[in-house]
Amino acid sequence: MVRDRPWRLTTGMSPHRLEAFSDGVLAIAVTLLVLDLHVPDDPGRPLGELLLAQWPSYLTYVVSFVVIGIMWVNHHALFSRVAQIDRRLMFLNLGLLLVVSALPFPTAVAADGLRRGGRDAEVGLFTYSAAMFLVAIAFTALWRHIVRTPGVLQAPLSGAEQRAAVRRFGLGLLAYGALCGTAFISPLLTLGGHFAVAVYYAFEQLPTRPAVEVATEPSES
Repeated sequence: MVRDRPWRLTTGMSPHRLEAFSDGVLAIAVTLLVLDLHVPDDPGRPLGELLLAQWPSYLTYVVSFVVIGIMWVNHHALFSRVAQIDRRLMFLNLGLLLVVSALPFPTAVAADGLRRGGRDAEVGLFTYSAAMFLVAIAFTALWRHIVRTPGVLQAPLSGAEQRAAVRRFGLGLLAYGALCGTAFISPLLTLGGHFAVAVYYAFEQLPTRPAVEVATEPSES
């Protein structure tokens, strides 16, 4: 008789459906970033000068777009290996979408802070870094659950592979925590640090190895 496993599929949702919902939320978050790009309304200044003065919005837009874009790539790569969805996974994914969908706000705050300069720039980049730190917490929790919960992955990882995967992604917590501090030293350097962390996560974080064939349990007659 098959033993009851409460962590197993307790919803009727497939990994593809959850991924499609997540794709929609991430697409909206990326789209909302562009709302901070606009033509300034100041008839007394030349248009070229006004456009150049918006450089903080351009920079923060690019960095946030890259961050969310790479997050989408990693989210897809992760869920392409998921075999089944449990309730905890659904809520952890919602937690990730909660913080990611709010990123257009700290992006706008960072851009405005850089335009103002001084203490405002420091506060703006601290706000941005703190938001990214929350994203890292949410994504790390999601990864830990997926790679460590039996039955969730199509091909289970060994203990060493689990620790390596969680450790690689957990580096984001340290990086974003450090960037919260560097925001009060160099706001521009902090923004560059966020771009560098995004580039790091552009590389595969889960071990690449041939998927093992998982034996299916006989159905009960």
